[in-house]
Amino acid sequence: MQIARVVGTTISEAKHASLNGLKLLLIQMYLNDGKTTDGFPLIAMDMFGARVGDSVIVSSDSELTKDLSPEGTTPLRWCVLGIQD
Repeated sequence: MQIARVVGTTISEAKHASLNGLKLLLIQMYLNDGKTTDGFPLIAMDMFGARVGDSVIVSSDSELTKDLSPEGTTPLRWCVLGIQD
């Protein structure tokens, strides 16, 4: 699990069937200081209603992502586990 910042949302006209109806977020991981973002934005599946600017807890556990997907399989790697207070 890692902490990331939501920097935006994304949409797609052509996508894998498992992504229909899912909210997709653009996230950037925080460095160890918890204040500075680093790296390229990543796409994460959101089931909790996170908004731009929120700090979220994310995981790259592929089995968890598949379990949360309505189709039971997905090409996504990252999923939001919760919103940090």
